[in-house]
Amino acid sequence: MQIEIVEHEPPYRVGVIVGSLSRESVNRQLAEALQRLAPKELEFFEISYADLPLYNRDLDADYPQVAREFKEAVGSADAVLFVTPEYNRSIPGPLKNAIDWGSRPYGDSAWEDKPTGVIGGSPGKIGTAVGQQTLRSTLSYLNARQMTSPEAYIQITPGLIDDDGRVTDAETEKFLRTFMAKFLEYVARVLTVIPQG
Repeated sequence: MQIEIVEHEPPYRVGVIVGSLSRESVNRQLAEALQRLAPKELEFFEISYADLPLYNRDLDADYPQVAREFKEAVGSADAVLFVTPEYNRSIPGPLKNAIDWGSRPYGDSAWEDKPTGVIGGSPGKIGTAVGQQTLRSTLSYLNARQMTSPEAYIQITPGLIDDDGRVTDAETEKFLRTFMAKFLEYVARVLTVIPQG
């Protein structure tokens, strides 16, 4: 099998998908903090999915415009960063619904070969670990290219991220900065060997 080498230079456009629809979500705060700490070679935009209806395969033949726009946004990203809470030891229903819309109609998945990163925050000490594994399983089936290390399960305590999106704990800031640097390295490697359509 021959690997195709393509020229793909930074800045890389990263679509951010926040797993919670809440404007007050700690994961939205975490997403903002990550963007502040990221290398300059990464540019970010949020991919919204709040208006997607519940997925129903009966709609595949006449794909809703809002679903087309969602898939186009995913497709326009060089990479996708998921920042998600854990709900009931899984991922939030609206996030799974968005992933399902992005994978359809069958054979036309927006996730195929897309470089992805997964991170999440929670007030609890396990910091979304189980939810992330659920998300990773789905992304694996969809053949998204996942950065698997470092893993990042963030316990978000009061005041950890201030109102301006700054991380107030030095060790956490250092870890998150490293996470984003590694994400840049991973995205660059994937985009070097896998053409994006």
